[in-house]
Amino acid sequence: MPLVMIDLEHVPPECNRLASLSDLPPCPVIGLGDSDHPLAASLDCVVEAPVRAESLLTAILARPLAAGVLVQLLRTIEGMDPMSALLVESLAYATLQGGAEYRDWLGTRAPAARLPGGELRVARRGDVLSIEVDRPHARNAIDAAMRDALREAFDLAAIDPTIARVELRGAGRAFGAGADLSEFGTTRDPAQAHAIRMRTLPALAAARCRSRMVSTVQGLCVGASLELAAWGRIEAHEDAIFHLPELAMGLLPGAGGCVSLSRKIGRQRTALMVLSGRRIGVSTARDWGLVDAVVGEDRALVDKAPG
Repeated sequence: MPLVMIDLEHVPPECNRLASLSDLPPCPVIGLGDSDHPLAASLDCVVEAPVRAESLLTAILARPLAAGVLVQLLRTIEGMDPMSALLVESLAYATLQGGAEYRDWLGTRAPAARLPGGELRVARRGDVLSIEVDRPHARNAIDAAMRDALREAFDLAAIDPTIARVELRGAGRAFGAGADLSEFGTTRDPAQAHAIRMRTLPALAAARCRSRMVSTVQGLCVGASLELAAWGRIEAHEDAIFHLPELAMGLLPGAGGCVSLSRKIGRQRTALMVLSGRRIGVSTARDWGLVDAVVGEDRALVDKAPG
């Protein structure tokens, strides 16, 4: 059974929350209708605009194994401390790296061109640490060298309590296009890939300084780039677009996003973003709590209103 859809309008109100998320089957359980229904909070997600039920169904049926692992992971890590949750996320990601859906995607996609590397600009001014990804010709995609540099920069921020603010930016028109697609599939051993992540993942350091972290987002904010930014405050320009495309690859967000996003916008909206693969703009991102403030045409910050 690849998924379950429940029309909440036909569920009696006395059907309240499940005793435990472990009572759900090992596949996405999706609600249609009123998100205020007593049962809604116990489901994996409830369909809401701009996501449509039909497109969500199509995406899940195309990658049912990845969809099932995703929702089981999000249920498992809810309330878990971030470091433990990142470990579990990496293990789930490794499971899918060894799966048929990911192999099929690798086998059918056109080879991605290898682009030149970039530079990570790190500067300290007083108690502010500025980190800028400068690889605009690749829309600031994160390759292995950039990943390692980001981990080093966030390690510095995590261990130095005199750094009061950590600012993350992307040079050029895009904040970041996520992980460099040309490097996907280069490590075929899932166990080795997990071991590499546990040594190098920037999220392991960013999670330790998340209360001091601010990202300024313009243009595309995709995959691993979004997963990293979601640890802290996000101040977005009006042209920002947020996207988690991993399900179509037979994967789930594996750069810390299942942890960072679920703590920022909740388990259900994280599932909705990943399962649908839908791009969302600033308005929806702000309504969902992903964006904390918008940089308007006058360049002034407009904070998200409480509630």
